[in-house]
Amino acid sequence: MADSYTIRLANCAFFARHGVHDEEEFLGQRFFVDAELEVDPGDSLQTDDIEGTVHYGIAFKVIEDIVTGKRRYLIEALAMDIARALTARFAQIRLARITVRKPSAAVPGILDHVEVTVEHRA
Repeated sequence: MADSYTIRLANCAFFARHGVHDEEEFLGQRFFVDAELEVDPGDSLQTDDIEGTVHYGIAFKVIEDIVTGKRRYLIEALAMDIARALTARFAQIRLARITVRKPSAAVPGILDHVEVTVEHRA
């Protein structure tokens, strides 16, 4: 039996209103989320039973609800809220590593995006 395995949801895209500046709340912008979930397999790999693992459709909805919900000033706080919500929803998650990218960050310069990654161990 495997000690753990990883589920990744990559580049989940959402429109939301996070940020410090009033314009970010008023105009909104795109945010992208990667979730890397270290999962305790229990016996799900032998039984092939979705009830024993992390249903990634539900995980996506958890992420969506957090990102499109209340405004956060910091994308770090947003990422940690996602990690905590996922570990609360799925007891099988040992570690949630969440990356949030903000392509339209209010930075006086040209860049592809600003990105933060947090880890939350359940």
